[in-house]
Amino acid sequence: MTKSDEIDDSSAPLIEHLAELRNRLIWAVSAFIVAMVLCFLVAEPILAFLLEPIEDAMRALGNPNPIMQYTAPQEYFFTLIHISVVAGLALSFPVIAYHMWRFVAPGLYRNEKNAFLPFLIASPLLFILGAVFSHYIVTPLAMSFFLGFADATSVVSALLPAISDAPITDVPVATPLTQAVQNQGIEIVFQGKVNETLDISLKLIIAFGLCFQLPVLLTLMGKAGLVSAAGLAGTRKYAVVLILMVAALVTPPDIMSQLILFLAVYPLYEVSIFLIRRIEKKREAELRAQGLWEDPESDEEDHPA
Repeated sequence: MTKSDEIDDSSAPLIEHLAELRNRLIWAVSAFIVAMVLCFLVAEPILAFLLEPIEDAMRALGNPNPIMQYTAPQEYFFTLIHISVVAGLALSFPVIAYHMWRFVAPGLYRNEKNAFLPFLIASPLLFILGAVFSHYIVTPLAMSFFLGFADATSVVSALLPAISDAPITDVPVATPLTQAVQNQGIEIVFQGKVNETLDISLKLIIAFGLCFQLPVLLTLMGKAGLVSAAGLAGTRKYAVVLILMVAALVTPPDIMSQLILFLAVYPLYEVSIFLIRRIEKKREAELRAQGLWEDPESDEEDHPA
């Protein structure tokens, strides 16, 4: 092992490590609080941005003036707080990740640092990609699917055929309500709550952002030798079932969102197999150059079962 591969000099006593951890945590928490406060100042534009998919879906279904409501005095305020926390965490994540890295890095070999850095860059980028995919593709489709059952033109007069078809003499008192039912049935309209609609959008964004981390996770495991490309390729059918189970748990209870998540995540599984195969070929080439490679097929011939 060369001197460049040795662990960085970190022989400080335990109390110094704890003091450094405290300082890193203070910086991370401070960054989060500052980011949360800044996000609270612009929480309403962020809320409007997050509600765009449902607004577009409502307009497409014939509602020219979409309206969202809240039913408790404190509901709107805490909705903005919720947005501030999530957006503040996303905004402060680079600072938090930097201080986590600065605390962990002294205990890593130099080659381990070089191996981890690409993944530290790829992970937030993939999360953003998943969030963008969710906001601009999945959420509009999901909202259109849900609201398609309750647009402004839906009438359930078929539920009251006896009243609508009966002569006026069969109805004891012809009130304005019964006249309305006889004439046009019961109109079903959507009256959405801000916090519930926002909750669906945020859940989809977080779910897709986390599921898009699959290539990072599997490639790291492949680099560590915990999984192989051949092993992952041989367990595709189990991966399909597992991805479908995860999709059912992290998405709203509709089959369309689950299928979209599956169709987005499964190709990432195949990408992970491709990346691990490249890592294995590179590792094999390096070991062959050093004369340390042992062919598995020759081992099987030398040691038959």
